[in-house]
Amino acid sequence: MKIVVCIKQVPDTKGGVKFNPDGTLDRAAMLAIMNPDDKAGLEAALRIKEECGAEVTVITMGLPKADDVLREAMAMGADNAILVTDRVLGGADTWATSTTIAGAIRNIDYDLIITGRQAIDGDTAQVGPQIAEHLGVPVISYAEDIKVEGDSVIVKRQYEDRYHEIKAQMPCLVTALSELNVPRYMTPGGIFDAYDEKVVTVWGRNDLKDVDDSDLGLKGSPTKIAKASDKVRKGAGEKVALDASEAVEYIMGKLKERHVI
Repeated sequence: MKIVVCIKQVPDTKGGVKFNPDGTLDRAAMLAIMNPDDKAGLEAALRIKEECGAEVTVITMGLPKADDVLREAMAMGADNAILVTDRVLGGADTWATSTTIAGAIRNIDYDLIITGRQAIDGDTAQVGPQIAEHLGVPVISYAEDIKVEGDSVIVKRQYEDRYHEIKAQMPCLVTALSELNVPRYMTPGGIFDAYDEKVVTVWGRNDLKDVDDSDLGLKGSPTKIAKASDKVRKGAGEKVALDASEAVEYIMGKLKERHVI
């Protein structure tokens, strides 16, 4: 069995957000981490590997420094890693990103593709389903449990106040929630192998299969950023000095005024 896990290096928003003049994120100037939903998807793939004997390949599109999250993934237990990087791919929106990743995956044998539900730097939840559409495979989103049974995958899909249990024949794509599991830590031996023994395969534009230049990078992105800013700082709010009984009455009045109660 062959599993492809799509992961993304995202800005660590705790360290602050920086933008380029065109409104895109200045990723080179920011601290970065592996996207949480993607990390849960990777953990799910590694558990399937342990149970069923699978080969796990991780793939990402990004700057050369995205090599770090691929090494982290291999230190956790992934077998292979692919970095898709090229200047012409920069500034991609979800459409251009999914087109690029699908073009890379067409070069790989796979039974199951796992992506995160969404990335914390965009929160669109579009790339996973778009990859499935490009590749012509079924997609199951919002997975909170994943099991493999023969040539099928069974997914517990989160749905408002309940869940759906969906079974699909592979090949297919599943998008994972961060609540799916608790990802494992890298092991000392895994870190050594990832940095000293294993190799990250690097692909560029010419390695993408069945894609048009008009669908890549900033020029191939139909989504345009009108305005971008850091977190909006809130004001100090209203301050009052009241005794305990008056404070309770005041708070209850405010809750009723805003229709909270």
